[in-house]
Amino acid sequence: MKKLEKTNPRLVRLIDDLKAASRSSGAPLWRDIAKRLEKPRRNYAAVNLSKINRHTRSNDTILVAGKVLASGDIDHSVTVAALGFSGQAASKILAAGGKCLNIERLMKEHPQGTGIKILR
Repeated sequence: MKKLEKTNPRLVRLIDDLKAASRSSGAPLWRDIAKRLEKPRRNYAAVNLSKINRHTRSNDTILVAGKVLASGDIDHSVTVAALGFSGQAASKILAAGGKCLNIERLMKEHPQGTGIKILR
């Protein structure tokens, strides 16, 4: 049986960086996200804005190991880090006063991984 490997260079580098950050800081959050991203792409999270709005408060930091989609509305400012955003989701988050980050940037801003909620 053929062993399948990730071919997206950004994703391979991100997984390696997440594992390195987990080893250096001792934060289990980054190891958990790396393991989720090593799985097949069909298992990645697809989170709608309505779910983010339901499970967060103002000024929360959210991490999605997958893509953020635009279904629903968001009525408070949150910082959302994800592998990808749909165009409408990013514009709705920014319109509510929030921020859209990639996972690499969130990892640099919060090396200990504290205060971050994971949504799937």
